[in-house]
Amino acid sequence: MGIGIRRGVVRRICRGGIHAATGALLSVPPLVVALTVTPPAWPPALRFPVFGLALCAVVGAMGVPRAARRGSVRLANRLLDAGLPAPAAPATHRSPAGRWVNRARTSAYLAAHMALGTTVTAVAALALFAAVLFPSVWLDGGGPVAVFGTTVRVPSGPPGLWTAAVCAGSLALGCAVAAGGAVAARSPARALLGHRAAERLAAVEKQRDLLARRNRLAQELHDSIGHTLTAATIQAAVAGELMDSDPVAARRALTSIEETSRAAMDDLDHVLGVLRARQSDTAPQRTLTDLSPLTERVREAGTGLHVETSGDLDKVPAAVSREAYRIIQEGLTNALRHGTRSAAGAEAGSGISLRVAARDGWLEVTLTNPVDAAAPFRPGRTARGNGLTGVAERVRLLRGELSAGADGEQGTRWRLAARIPLRSTP
Repeated sequence: MGIGIRRGVVRRICRGGIHAATGALLSVPPLVVALTVTPPAWPPALRFPVFGLALCAVVGAMGVPRAARRGSVRLANRLLDAGLPAPAAPATHRSPAGRWVNRARTSAYLAAHMALGTTVTAVAALALFAAVLFPSVWLDGGGPVAVFGTTVRVPSGPPGLWTAAVCAGSLALGCAVAAGGAVAARSPARALLGHRAAERLAAVEKQRDLLARRNRLAQELHDSIGHTLTAATIQAAVAGELMDSDPVAARRALTSIEETSRAAMDDLDHVLGVLRARQSDTAPQRTLTDLSPLTERVREAGTGLHVETSGDLDKVPAAVSREAYRIIQEGLTNALRHGTRSAAGAEAGSGISLRVAARDGWLEVTLTNPVDAAAPFRPGRTARGNGLTGVAERVRLLRGELSAGADGEQGTRWRLAARIPLRSTP
């Protein structure tokens, strides 16, 4: 434990010294420029003001590039453990004035870094010089040493052993100044390089949008994979029942399982591609134009399905079309999971019925399916599930209307009806 503490202290001293030395080096270009534009022949009353103005102008110009702020943040995080966030992108600033405010803050930080770094470096250098000078004079036989206008005589022999204490004290002073400089530099770094209130708000909004998008992707993945697994399970059961009596139909069911599984893999690859923040190679999100393959997979699962469409579905807005597809997909999944399965050639009245109509500024989706009369479908249980909750959320976001519940005599049919406006309403 003691070794770890010593290593931490040494690391902090070294980092503080490097940070101070960096500030001292950064101060060289402004000083050179300021000295160049103020010749020694000028009178002091003119030379000092011009020197100060030139120094401020150069330091201000050094804070203008975005690279200066990024580099300062990285340096402060690496050497000072400041914990600063990455500089906000220009798009997050609500006005160009916000970018210039950050540039001014960067220049102010550079000025503080240069001043503090030069001071710490000078004091540490003097302490190191004293730590070497006094013992060297003593070992050389003693002699006078000029210190800040005064003369200190170093005796030879044992009386000069006090130079060892001076050496140790000077080294301790240099280390303390380096470590203290790092601590002192942390406050201006956090104050001048951290995010302003507007940038923090923009970062929170960006994080909120990212979480909302991830939740949306999770919902879409749930709908797609849930539908595929339900259909594949039923198709596998059908294939098992028909394996001996009708091998051709069983083979068709197995082929359908392969196709639906491949479609689910495409959806999974699309979602994972978006989450990895790269361009996905898969097809775009499915809409009502992709309704036929979806309904065909339901029929191949051994369930009677009657589909009726009216209106021009191709002209349905893209957002409504995408959400309507997911609503229908989730409704069919629930129908396959909870409803009673009829034969593939069953009449429309005994199987699943789907009606999609675009008319009078509304998109209407109505889905009904039979349920077991002995164990009727309980809406309370489903309403707490992810499926119907996801459907309700999609309809609500589109400012639509949703109704779901038992329908028909003795509650033997389940009816899901969604009504979505084709144009956004205030």
